[in-house]
Amino acid sequence: MGRENGRGWIALEEVDLVRSGKEILRGISWRVNPGQHWAVVGANGSGKTTLLLLLAGYLWPTRGAVTVLGKRFGQVDLRELRKRIGWVGSFLQEQIPPGQRPLDLIVGGKFASIGVFHTPSAADYEKARGLAQRLGCAHVMERPYGVLSQGEKQRVLIARALMCDPRLLILDEPCSGLDLVAREDLLASLNDLGGSQGGPTLVLVTHHLEEIMPVFSHVLLLKDGRGLAQGPKDRVLTAQNLEAAFRIAMDVQRRDGRFWAHPRLNC
Repeated sequence: MGRENGRGWIALEEVDLVRSGKEILRGISWRVNPGQHWAVVGANGSGKTTLLLLLAGYLWPTRGAVTVLGKRFGQVDLRELRKRIGWVGSFLQEQIPPGQRPLDLIVGGKFASIGVFHTPSAADYEKARGLAQRLGCAHVMERPYGVLSQGEKQRVLIARALMCDPRLLILDEPCSGLDLVAREDLLASLNDLGGSQGGPTLVLVTHHLEEIMPVFSHVLLLKDGRGLAQGPKDRVLTAQNLEAAFRIAMDVQRRDGRFWAHPRLNC
């Protein structure tokens, strides 16, 4: 197991999380080693986004221990830890003003802020433009954020997340609302990012198996706030496990390193 400062890279140990008297996560134990990229899969309400908020330090466990990037909660300033964690998803997107300039939004990622409340350097803007170019959204830098397509917004948010050179990049259903072409383009960018030397650990939340690109080596499967199965994706993404998670009979196919699941219809 990879370690930093004698602790796990990312580790949850018998974690429970209760909010407003409702148990959302129960008995979650999970370890992510350096060099691994994980997908978190489960039906709506299975606890996927809550788990991500816990990893990013926005929620605190009711019981159990959490270590992220080798730092154990309770022994680290979470505000500083969040600067090493990139986030892409609706949790962030809902906070962005429609008139925000995408270039400033990306630069704000260096300071973990929406908008520019510090004084960026010319090098910061150069880096932001380089990330936009890398992610195929350089042409929208001067348009208001609110007029961008969903695919353009997601690419801008990924560029923003990379601005601070994160060691962990959390992707909460990044393909939501994308058409087929935009989805495949974005997934290809994520696959390239995950394969780049020195890049961040990726954690992708999805309930669509086909979004789990080849670069994602492991899967955590959740059901009703509990860990149903975890490990190398070939062992986890079986019809039996998916039927238990989604409560419907499934056929699972694999092609070119990707998985597809289809409900089994009784005709």
